Amino acid sequence: MAQITKDTIIAEVLRIDPETAPFFLEIGMHCLGCPSASGESVEQACMVHGVDCDELVEKINNFLASK
Repeated sequence: MAQITKDTIIAEVLRIDPETAPFFLEIGMHCLGCPSASGESVEQACMVHGVDCDELVEKINNFLASK
């Protein structure tokens, strides 16, 4: 089972499972294909968008575990 951390790069999360995209989109991270997503960690993106990083990581890991 794959798991992510707050240090995981967004592009890597999407490579692990493209179905995680809606988790980012629903909190305002709409530039999933932009260069920032290729080098930005989940934590960095959460800081920019004012989102609780631990909560997002937990949601994504729960989703990945349910598959």
